[in-house]
Amino acid sequence: MKVRNSIQRTPRGILLYFTAGVLLVTLWGCAPQEQIAKRECPGALSAAESVSNLELQSEKAVSVKANGQCLLRYYDEDAKLQKENFAVKLWVNPPSELYLQGDVAMNAKGIVLGSNSEEFWLAIRPKEISGYWWGKWDEQENLAKVLINPKVLLEAVGVSEVSCRDSWSLSKEGGFDVLTKRNGSVESRKVYVDTCDYLVRRIEYFDLKGQRVLVAELDRYKEVVEGFSVPRFIKIVNEGGNSEDSVEITLNLKSVKKTSFSEKQQAVFFGRPEPCRFEHVYKIVGGNTFEETE
Repeated sequence: MKVRNSIQRTPRGILLYFTAGVLLVTLWGCAPQEQIAKRECPGALSAAESVSNLELQSEKAVSVKANGQCLLRYYDEDAKLQKENFAVKLWVNPPSELYLQGDVAMNAKGIVLGSNSEEFWLAIRPKEISGYWWGKWDEQENLAKVLINPKVLLEAVGVSEVSCRDSWSLSKEGGFDVLTKRNGSVESRKVYVDTCDYLVRRIEYFDLKGQRVLVAELDRYKEVVEGFSVPRFIKIVNEGGNSEDSVEITLNLKSVKKTSFSEKQQAVFFGRPEPCRFEHVYKIVGGNTFEETE
């Protein structure tokens, strides 16, 4: 198997879409932040207390299924804004397993995004694209650098990676507790938590140079079980390039439900399939994309 750098040949719009993993509105804008800021809630007294609250929520996470719509906005090679709107189905099995399929070009599995504790993958079936991307988590240097990123979507639906094992600082901004994680003197992640309901409303990811490259905005939460809620609106914006490509996922209220998986279902949903009958197969190593050729 020969591997060569092919990032220029990779369909730009689809990869940027899953900066969002991949896989999360100007009209939404700052309105929720202004609304939250009008309320007065004390929030956490320390970073340790804030992290502990988020860890407790994550510990209560349960398996979830849902369906809804995905709106993709991206700029093509001619710098023209393109929009795609399609139905999606989502299954999440905390802490690391995710499966999302999008109904594209009359194909119920036109787009499939998946992950488990070791690997992640993206398969696109429409003939004009026909590509398969995959990678191993332990071969990636920086979360924000991975263009196809189910971990961002996992964190967006409430499977938080905020841990007391890491070093966090706490600041206040309007109606938010803002947790900031640093690698040395460089910011790597910021988490904005509503001080009243203590739900995450915004997550910012930074590259190794401390530049913000990805933003996830979360809203319209639904409580699935006591102590664990899932946002029904997820918007992920890529800020790492010259334009702001974005994806919005809106989950239907009644569709967001607790679920369980049989061993067979776990294998089907969360086992990485072999890349059969794709025109191009790519592997992601260290955040960089390479095409695999025989």
